[in-house]
Order: sequence, then structure tokens, then C-alpha cells
Amino acid sequence: MGFRSPGSLQRFVSIFSALRNLFVPPRIKRSAAIHLHRIQAMAAWKTVTGTLA
Repeated sequence: MGFRSPGSLQRFVSIFSALRNLFVPPRIKRSAAIHLHRIQAMAAWKTVTGTLA
């Protein structure tokens, strides 16, 4: 992806993994509840970013 240093890669990965964990549940927990998880994740994201719709 063109990272200039290991430090910039580490910053990207730490932020990306935190966001990914919010929006993608672990494989073990994948079931019909995945839809509820995604709705809750999107609501949390909209609250944090201040998005209304």
C-alpha cells in the first residue's frame, strides 16, 4: 500500500483493526444475530461521527 515507514503502517493497522472489529463480528459468533450487530455498529459509528441519516 505504499507505507513509508513501519510506524505509519503500525498506526494504520491499529486504527483499521479497531474499526474492523466493530463492524465485522468474529466467525464464531456469525449467526442470525449478525444483522443486529451491524445495525448496532452503524448506530455507534453515526453517533461518533455525528452523522444523522
